Amino acid sequence: MKIAMIGTGYVGLVSGVCFSDFGHEVVCVDKDPGKIDRLNAGQVPIFEPGLEALMAKNVSAGRLSFTLDLAEAVAGADAVFIAVGTPTRRGDGHADLTYVMAAAEEIGRALTGYAVIVTKSTVPVGTNRKVAEAAAAANPDAKFDVASNPEFLREGAAIDDFMRPDRVVVGVESQRARKVMADIYRPLFLREFPVVYTGLESAEMIKYAANAFLATKITFINEIAALCEKVGADIKDVSKGMGMDGRIGNKFLHAGPGYGGSCFPKDTMALARIGQDHAVPMQITETVIKVNDEIKRRMIDKIVDLCDGSLNGKTIAVLGVTFKPNTDDMRDAPSLTIVPALVGGGAKVRVVDPQGQREGEALLPGVKWVESPYQAAHGADLVVLLTEWNEFRALDLSKLAKKMETPRMADLRNIYSLEEATEAGFQTYAAVGR
Repeated sequence: MKIAMIGTGYVGLVSGVCFSDFGHEVVCVDKDPGKIDRLNAGQVPIFEPGLEALMAKNVSAGRLSFTLDLAEAVAGADAVFIAVGTPTRRGDGHADLTYVMAAAEEIGRALTGYAVIVTKSTVPVGTNRKVAEAAAAANPDAKFDVASNPEFLREGAAIDDFMRPDRVVVGVESQRARKVMADIYRPLFLREFPVVYTGLESAEMIKYAANAFLATKITFINEIAALCEKVGADIKDVSKGMGMDGRIGNKFLHAGPGYGGSCFPKDTMALARIGQDHAVPMQITETVIKVNDEIKRRMIDKIVDLCDGSLNGKTIAVLGVTFKPNTDDMRDAPSLTIVPALVGGGAKVRVVDPQGQREGEALLPGVKWVESPYQAAHGADLVVLLTEWNEFRALDLSKLAKKMETPRMADLRNIYSLEEATEAGFQTYAAVGR
Protein backbone atom coordinates (compact mmCIF):
# COMPACT_ATOMS: atom_id res chain seq x y z
CA MET A 1 0.00 0.00 0.00
CA LYS A 2 1.08 3.57 -0.65
CA ILE A 3 0.42 5.86 2.31
CA ALA A 4 0.79 9.62 2.76
CA MET A 5 1.08 10.80 6.37
CA ILE A 6 0.26 14.50 6.79
CA GLY A 7 2.00 15.81 9.89
CA THR A 8 5.23 14.58 11.48
CA GLY A 9 4.43 15.34 15.09
CA TYR A 10 4.31 12.61 17.68
CA VAL A 11 1.40 10.64 16.22
CA GLY A 12 2.26 11.19 12.56
CA LEU A 13 5.92 10.26 12.85
CA VAL A 14 5.40 7.17 15.00
CA SER A 15 2.52 5.98 12.79
CA GLY A 16 4.41 6.65 9.56
CA VAL A 17 7.51 4.81 10.75
CA CYS A 18 5.49 1.83 12.00
CA PHE A 19 3.39 1.58 8.82
CA SER A 20 6.60 1.52 6.78
CA ASP A 21 7.83 -1.29 9.01
CA PHE A 22 4.69 -3.23 8.03
CA GLY A 23 6.05 -3.10 4.48
CA HIS A 24 3.97 -0.19 3.16
CA GLU A 25 5.46 2.70 1.17
CA VAL A 26 5.07 5.76 3.37
CA VAL A 27 5.73 9.43 2.61
CA CYS A 28 5.55 11.77 5.60
CA VAL A 29 4.68 15.41 4.91
CA ASP A 30 5.26 18.51 7.01
CA LYS A 31 5.21 22.28 6.36
CA ASP A 32 8.24 22.90 8.59
CA PRO A 33 11.37 22.87 6.36
CA GLY A 34 13.66 22.58 9.38
CA LYS A 35 11.85 19.48 10.63
CA ILE A 36 11.93 17.81 7.20
CA ASP A 37 15.65 18.61 6.87
CA ARG A 38 16.32 17.00 10.25
CA LEU A 39 14.27 13.92 9.39
CA ASN A 40 16.03 13.54 6.04
CA ALA A 41 19.31 13.74 7.94
CA GLY A 42 18.15 10.87 10.17
CA GLN A 43 17.44 13.04 13.23
CA VAL A 44 14.27 12.35 15.22
CA PRO A 45 12.79 15.62 16.60
CA ILE A 46 11.10 13.89 19.56
CA PHE A 47 12.34 11.45 22.19
CA GLU A 48 10.67 8.06 21.88
CA PRO A 49 12.56 4.86 22.74
CA GLY A 50 13.39 2.81 19.62
CA LEU A 51 12.02 5.31 17.11
CA GLU A 52 15.31 6.55 15.67
CA ALA A 53 16.58 3.03 14.90
CA LEU A 54 13.26 1.92 13.37
CA MET A 55 13.11 5.06 11.24
CA ALA A 56 16.66 4.54 9.97
CA LYS A 57 15.92 0.91 9.12
CA ASN A 58 12.90 1.77 6.95
CA VAL A 59 14.49 4.81 5.28
CA SER A 60 17.40 2.54 4.35
CA ALA A 61 14.97 -0.05 2.96
CA GLY A 62 13.41 2.62 0.72
CA ARG A 63 9.96 2.37 2.31
CA LEU A 64 9.98 5.67 4.21
CA SER A 65 10.65 9.23 3.03
CA PHE A 66 9.96 12.81 4.10
CA THR A 67 8.88 15.81 2.03
CA LEU A 68 7.42 19.31 2.10
CA ASP A 69 5.40 18.56 -1.06
CA LEU A 70 1.93 17.35 -0.08
CA ALA A 71 0.72 17.00 -3.68
CA GLU A 72 3.63 14.74 -4.54
CA ALA A 73 2.98 12.54 -1.49
CA VAL A 74 -0.77 12.29 -2.10
CA ALA A 75 -0.55 11.47 -5.82
CA GLY A 76 -1.35 7.80 -6.26
CA ALA A 77 -1.76 7.11 -2.54
CA ASP A 78 -4.18 4.42 -1.37
CA ALA A 79 -4.69 6.23 1.94
CA VAL A 80 -3.89 9.71 3.21
CA PHE A 81 -3.66 10.03 6.98
CA ILE A 82 -4.28 13.38 8.69
CA ALA A 83 -2.10 13.49 11.82
CA VAL A 84 -1.82 17.23 12.48
CA GLY A 85 -2.24 18.97 15.82
CA THR A 86 -5.63 19.68 17.41
CA PRO A 87 -4.61 21.93 20.32
CA THR A 88 -7.13 23.28 22.80
CA ARG A 89 -8.58 26.48 21.39
CA ARG A 90 -7.88 29.50 23.55
CA GLY A 91 -10.80 30.64 25.65
CA ASP A 92 -13.40 27.93 25.07
CA GLY A 93 -11.80 24.49 25.51
CA HIS A 94 -12.76 23.29 22.02
CA ALA A 95 -10.28 21.30 19.92
CA ASP A 96 -8.84 23.66 17.29
CA LEU A 97 -9.52 22.07 13.89
CA THR A 98 -7.75 24.72 11.81
CA TYR A 99 -4.91 22.41 10.79
CA VAL A 100 -7.20 19.44 10.17
CA MET A 101 -9.52 21.35 7.84
CA ALA A 102 -6.62 23.00 5.99
CA ALA A 103 -5.10 19.56 5.45
CA ALA A 104 -8.44 18.17 4.20
CA GLU A 105 -8.72 20.94 1.59
CA GLU A 106 -5.13 20.46 0.43
CA ILE A 107 -5.60 16.70 0.19
CA GLY A 108 -8.82 17.14 -1.81
CA ARG A 109 -7.01 19.32 -4.35
CA ALA A 110 -4.09 16.87 -4.59
CA LEU A 111 -6.01 13.60 -5.10
CA THR A 112 -5.30 11.96 -8.47
CA GLY A 113 -7.47 8.87 -8.00
CA TYR A 114 -9.52 7.07 -5.35
CA ALA A 115 -8.09 7.20 -1.84
CA VAL A 116 -9.26 6.93 1.75
CA ILE A 117 -8.74 10.11 3.78
CA VAL A 118 -8.08 8.88 7.32
CA THR A 119 -8.23 11.13 10.35
CA LYS A 120 -5.74 10.00 12.99
CA SER A 121 -5.76 13.29 14.89
CA THR A 122 -8.07 13.35 17.92
CA VAL A 123 -11.11 15.28 16.73
CA PRO A 124 -14.61 16.06 18.07
CA VAL A 125 -17.53 13.89 17.02
CA GLY A 126 -18.72 14.91 13.54
CA THR A 127 -15.33 16.11 12.30
CA ASN A 128 -14.82 13.34 9.74
CA ARG A 129 -17.98 14.41 7.92
CA LYS A 130 -16.63 17.97 7.85
CA VAL A 131 -13.33 16.63 6.47
CA ALA A 132 -15.29 14.95 3.67
CA GLU A 133 -17.16 18.20 2.93
CA ALA A 134 -13.93 20.24 2.89
CA ALA A 135 -12.14 17.83 0.54
CA ALA A 136 -15.16 17.64 -1.80
CA ALA A 137 -15.54 21.43 -1.85
CA ALA A 138 -11.86 21.81 -2.76
CA ASN A 139 -12.18 19.28 -5.59
CA PRO A 140 -15.75 18.26 -6.59
CA ASP A 141 -14.34 15.59 -8.94
CA ALA A 142 -12.26 13.87 -6.25
CA LYS A 143 -13.06 10.23 -5.55
CA PHE A 144 -12.53 9.32 -1.91
CA ASP A 145 -14.00 7.97 1.30
CA VAL A 146 -13.22 9.13 4.81
CA ALA A 147 -12.27 6.98 7.78
CA SER A 148 -11.69 7.63 11.47
CA ASN A 149 -8.70 5.80 12.93
CA PRO A 150 -7.92 7.24 16.38
CA GLU A 151 -4.55 6.51 17.97
CA PHE A 152 -4.04 5.00 21.41
CA LEU A 153 -0.28 5.39 21.78
CA ARG A 154 1.35 5.88 25.16
CA GLU A 155 4.34 8.19 25.02
CA GLY A 156 7.43 6.24 25.97
CA ALA A 157 5.90 2.96 24.74
CA ALA A 158 4.44 4.09 21.41
CA ILE A 159 6.15 1.61 19.09
CA ASP A 160 5.13 -1.37 21.19
CA ASP A 161 1.57 0.02 21.41
CA PHE A 162 1.42 0.37 17.62
CA MET A 163 2.86 -3.08 16.93
CA ARG A 164 0.94 -4.87 19.72
CA PRO A 165 -2.25 -2.88 20.24
CA ASP A 166 -5.10 -3.72 22.59
CA ARG A 167 -7.29 -2.90 19.60
CA VAL A 168 -7.35 -0.92 16.38
CA VAL A 169 -10.46 1.23 15.93
CA VAL A 170 -11.59 2.00 12.37
CA GLY A 171 -14.67 4.08 11.59
CA VAL A 172 -15.81 3.63 7.96
CA GLU A 173 -19.01 3.81 5.91
CA SER A 174 -18.18 1.90 2.72
CA GLN A 175 -16.90 -1.59 1.96
CA ARG A 176 -14.27 -0.12 -0.33
CA ALA A 177 -12.82 2.01 2.45
CA ARG A 178 -13.03 -0.90 4.88
CA LYS A 179 -10.99 -3.07 2.50
CA VAL A 180 -8.27 -0.41 2.16
CA MET A 181 -8.04 -0.10 5.93
CA ALA A 182 -8.04 -3.89 6.33
CA ASP A 183 -5.13 -4.14 3.89
CA ILE A 184 -3.19 -1.46 5.77
CA TYR A 185 -3.64 -3.24 9.11
CA ARG A 186 -3.34 -6.77 7.67
CA PRO A 187 -0.02 -7.46 9.48
CA LEU A 188 -1.77 -6.92 12.83
CA PHE A 189 -4.89 -8.87 11.84
CA LEU A 190 -2.74 -11.86 10.84
CA ARG A 191 -1.24 -11.82 14.34
CA GLU A 192 -4.78 -11.81 15.78
CA PHE A 193 -4.76 -8.31 17.24
CA PRO A 194 -8.39 -7.09 17.24
CA VAL A 195 -9.55 -4.57 14.62
CA VAL A 196 -12.88 -2.99 15.58
CA TYR A 197 -14.96 -1.54 12.72
CA THR A 198 -17.58 1.09 13.60
CA GLY A 199 -19.30 4.10 12.11
CA LEU A 200 -17.50 7.44 11.96
CA GLU A 201 -19.12 8.98 15.03
CA SER A 202 -18.58 5.89 17.19
CA ALA A 203 -14.86 5.80 16.36
CA GLU A 204 -14.53 9.49 17.21
CA MET A 205 -16.37 8.98 20.50
CA ILE A 206 -14.34 5.90 21.51
CA LYS A 207 -11.16 7.99 21.65
CA TYR A 208 -12.64 10.70 23.87
CA ALA A 209 -14.51 8.25 26.10
CA ALA A 210 -11.40 6.10 26.63
CA ASN A 211 -9.15 9.01 27.56
CA ALA A 212 -11.75 10.62 29.80
CA PHE A 213 -12.25 7.31 31.63
CA LEU A 214 -8.50 6.88 32.22
CA ALA A 215 -8.22 10.48 33.43
CA THR A 216 -11.15 9.78 35.77
CA LYS A 217 -9.44 6.68 37.16
CA ILE A 218 -6.23 8.61 37.87
CA THR A 219 -8.14 11.47 39.49
CA PHE A 220 -10.27 9.10 41.57
CA ILE A 221 -7.23 7.40 43.12
CA ASN A 222 -5.59 10.79 43.74
CA GLU A 223 -8.68 11.96 45.61
CA ILE A 224 -8.76 8.73 47.63
CA ALA A 225 -5.05 9.33 48.38
CA ALA A 226 -5.90 12.70 49.95
CA LEU A 227 -8.41 10.98 52.23
CA CYS A 228 -5.89 8.25 53.08
CA GLU A 229 -3.54 10.91 54.43
CA LYS A 230 -6.25 12.11 56.83
CA VAL A 231 -7.47 8.71 58.08
CA GLY A 232 -4.13 6.90 58.28
CA ALA A 233 -4.56 4.49 55.36
CA ASP A 234 -1.82 3.69 52.82
CA ILE A 235 -2.84 4.40 49.21
CA LYS A 236 -0.45 1.75 47.88
CA ASP A 237 -2.27 -0.93 49.88
CA VAL A 238 -5.65 0.53 48.91
CA SER A 239 -4.73 0.61 45.21
CA LYS A 240 -3.46 -2.95 45.34
CA GLY A 241 -6.61 -4.19 47.05
CA MET A 242 -8.82 -2.37 44.54
CA GLY A 243 -6.80 -3.40 41.51
CA MET A 244 -7.11 -7.11 42.27
CA ASP A 245 -10.81 -6.81 41.47
CA GLY A 246 -11.07 -7.88 37.83
CA ARG A 247 -13.89 -5.38 37.27
CA ILE A 248 -11.56 -2.51 38.23
CA GLY A 249 -8.09 -3.63 37.13
CA ASN A 250 -4.76 -2.41 38.47
CA LYS A 251 -3.80 0.05 35.70
CA PHE A 252 -3.96 3.82 36.31
CA LEU A 253 -4.32 3.40 40.07
CA HIS A 254 -0.99 4.98 41.03
CA ALA A 255 -1.43 8.11 43.13
CA GLY A 256 0.67 11.12 42.18
CA PRO A 257 0.69 14.84 41.41
CA GLY A 258 -2.11 14.75 38.80
CA TYR A 259 -2.29 13.82 35.13
CA GLY A 260 -0.72 15.85 32.32
CA GLY A 261 0.61 15.30 28.81
CA SER A 262 -0.60 15.83 25.29
CA CYS A 263 -3.88 13.86 25.55
CA PHE A 264 -5.75 13.76 28.85
CA PRO A 265 -5.94 17.53 29.59
CA LYS A 266 -6.85 18.41 25.99
CA ASP A 267 -9.30 15.57 25.45
CA THR A 268 -11.18 15.95 28.74
CA MET A 269 -11.66 19.65 28.03
CA ALA A 270 -12.83 18.92 24.48
CA LEU A 271 -15.28 16.24 25.66
CA ALA A 272 -16.69 18.65 28.25
CA ARG A 273 -17.26 21.21 25.48
CA ILE A 274 -18.86 18.64 23.16
CA GLY A 275 -21.28 17.76 25.97
CA GLN A 276 -22.14 21.41 26.54
CA ASP A 277 -22.68 21.98 22.81
CA HIS A 278 -25.19 19.12 22.71
CA ALA A 279 -26.90 20.03 26.02
CA VAL A 280 -25.63 16.83 27.67
CA PRO A 281 -23.17 18.12 30.28
CA MET A 282 -20.30 15.73 30.97
CA GLN A 283 -20.49 16.35 34.71
CA ILE A 284 -18.04 13.62 35.74
CA THR A 285 -15.47 14.78 33.19
CA GLU A 286 -15.92 18.42 34.23
CA THR A 287 -15.33 17.44 37.86
CA VAL A 288 -12.24 15.43 36.91
CA ILE A 289 -10.73 18.53 35.24
CA LYS A 290 -11.43 20.63 38.34
CA VAL A 291 -10.12 18.04 40.82
CA ASN A 292 -6.96 17.40 38.79
CA ASP A 293 -6.11 21.11 38.96
CA GLU A 294 -6.71 21.03 42.73
CA ILE A 295 -4.42 18.00 43.12
CA LYS A 296 -1.52 19.88 41.51
CA ARG A 297 -2.08 22.81 43.87
CA ARG A 298 -2.23 20.42 46.83
CA MET A 299 1.27 19.22 45.93
CA ILE A 300 2.48 22.83 46.25
CA ASP A 301 0.96 23.01 49.75
CA LYS A 302 2.72 19.75 50.67
CA ILE A 303 6.07 21.20 49.57
CA VAL A 304 5.49 24.47 51.44
CA ASP A 305 4.68 22.53 54.63
CA LEU A 306 7.96 20.59 54.28
CA CYS A 307 9.74 23.96 54.05
CA ASP A 308 8.30 25.08 57.41
CA GLY A 309 5.65 27.25 55.78
CA SER A 310 7.93 29.42 53.61
CA LEU A 311 9.75 28.80 50.33
CA ASN A 312 11.67 32.05 50.46
CA GLY A 313 15.41 31.49 50.34
CA LYS A 314 15.08 27.71 50.30
CA THR A 315 17.06 25.60 47.82
CA ILE A 316 14.89 22.89 46.26
CA ALA A 317 16.04 20.04 44.01
CA VAL A 318 13.37 18.85 41.57
CA LEU A 319 13.88 15.40 40.06
CA GLY A 320 11.94 15.06 36.82
CA VAL A 321 9.76 17.61 35.02
CA THR A 322 8.37 15.78 31.97
CA PHE A 323 4.77 14.65 32.43
CA LYS A 324 5.88 11.01 32.57
CA PRO A 325 9.14 9.06 32.13
CA ASN A 326 10.59 7.99 28.75
CA THR A 327 9.41 11.11 26.94
CA ASP A 328 10.57 14.69 26.47
CA ASP A 329 6.98 15.95 26.45
CA MET A 330 6.26 18.80 28.86
CA ARG A 331 2.69 19.54 27.76
CA ASP A 332 0.47 20.21 30.79
CA ALA A 333 2.97 18.42 33.04
CA PRO A 334 2.37 18.89 36.79
CA SER A 335 5.82 20.51 36.90
CA LEU A 336 4.45 23.47 34.92
CA THR A 337 2.15 24.25 37.86
CA ILE A 338 4.43 23.23 40.72
CA VAL A 339 7.88 24.56 39.72
CA PRO A 340 6.78 28.14 38.88
CA ALA A 341 5.03 28.28 42.27
CA LEU A 342 8.31 27.35 43.97
CA VAL A 343 10.23 30.00 42.02
CA GLY A 344 7.47 32.54 42.67
CA GLY A 345 7.67 31.78 46.38
CA GLY A 346 11.34 32.75 46.44
CA ALA A 347 12.96 29.33 46.27
CA LYS A 348 16.15 28.59 44.37
CA VAL A 349 15.19 25.64 42.19
CA ARG A 350 17.56 23.14 40.61
CA VAL A 351 16.14 20.73 38.06
CA VAL A 352 17.43 17.44 36.73
CA ASP A 353 15.59 15.47 34.00
CA PRO A 354 17.06 12.97 31.50
CA GLN A 355 15.11 14.45 28.57
CA GLY A 356 13.24 17.53 29.80
CA GLN A 357 15.76 20.34 29.39
CA ARG A 358 15.25 20.97 25.66
CA GLU A 359 11.58 21.93 26.11
CA GLY A 360 11.83 22.85 29.77
CA GLU A 361 14.32 25.70 29.48
CA ALA A 362 11.72 27.93 27.82
CA LEU A 363 8.81 26.69 29.95
CA LEU A 364 10.49 26.91 33.36
CA PRO A 365 12.36 30.23 33.58
CA GLY A 366 14.33 30.97 36.71
CA VAL A 367 15.53 27.44 37.43
CA LYS A 368 19.04 25.98 37.21
CA TRP A 369 19.48 22.81 35.17
CA VAL A 370 21.98 20.27 36.49
CA GLU A 371 23.20 16.85 35.36
CA SER A 372 22.61 14.55 38.33
CA PRO A 373 20.30 14.17 41.34
CA TYR A 374 23.29 14.39 43.70
CA GLN A 375 24.45 17.63 42.11
CA ALA A 376 20.91 19.00 42.43
CA ALA A 377 20.75 17.97 46.09
CA HIS A 378 24.05 19.59 47.11
CA GLY A 379 23.24 22.04 49.92
CA ALA A 380 19.49 21.74 49.24
CA ASP A 381 16.74 22.10 51.84
CA LEU A 382 14.34 19.74 50.06
CA VAL A 383 14.33 17.22 47.21
CA VAL A 384 11.07 16.80 45.24
CA LEU A 385 10.56 13.61 43.23
CA LEU A 386 8.18 14.68 40.48
CA THR A 387 8.65 12.23 37.56
CA GLU A 388 9.40 8.53 38.09
CA TRP A 389 12.29 8.10 35.66
CA ASN A 390 14.19 4.83 36.17
CA GLU A 391 17.23 6.95 37.04
CA PHE A 392 15.39 8.12 40.16
CA ARG A 393 14.04 4.72 41.25
CA ALA A 394 17.30 3.40 42.72
CA LEU A 395 18.95 6.46 44.21
CA ASP A 396 21.56 6.12 46.96
CA LEU A 397 19.36 7.84 49.53
CA SER A 398 22.16 8.03 52.14
CA LYS A 399 24.43 9.80 49.65
CA LEU A 400 21.57 12.13 48.70
CA ALA A 401 20.76 12.98 52.34
CA LYS A 402 24.41 13.67 53.21
CA LYS A 403 24.71 16.22 50.41
CA MET A 404 21.69 18.21 51.62
CA GLU A 405 21.58 21.13 54.04
CA THR A 406 18.40 19.73 55.58
CA PRO A 407 17.54 16.22 54.31
CA ARG A 408 13.85 16.35 53.47
CA MET A 409 11.99 14.64 50.63
CA ALA A 410 8.65 15.13 48.91
CA ASP A 411 8.16 11.83 47.08
CA LEU A 412 5.23 12.72 44.83
CA ARG A 413 5.42 9.37 42.96
CA ASN A 414 5.58 7.06 46.00
CA ILE A 415 8.83 5.46 44.83
CA TYR A 416 10.36 5.10 48.29
CA SER A 417 8.98 4.62 51.80
CA LEU A 418 9.20 6.44 55.13
CA GLU A 419 11.32 3.58 56.52
CA GLU A 420 13.83 3.73 53.64
CA ALA A 421 14.12 7.51 53.82
CA THR A 422 14.48 7.62 57.62
CA GLU A 423 17.10 4.86 57.59
CA ALA A 424 19.05 6.81 54.96
CA GLY A 425 19.17 9.90 57.15
CA PHE A 426 16.22 11.97 55.94
CA GLN A 427 14.70 14.07 58.71
CA THR A 428 11.35 14.42 56.98
CA TYR A 429 9.68 12.35 54.26
CA ALA A 430 6.28 13.02 52.70
CA ALA A 431 4.58 10.95 50.00
CA VAL A 432 1.12 10.95 48.40
CA GLY A 433 -1.67 9.14 50.25
CA ARG A 434 0.57 7.58 52.91
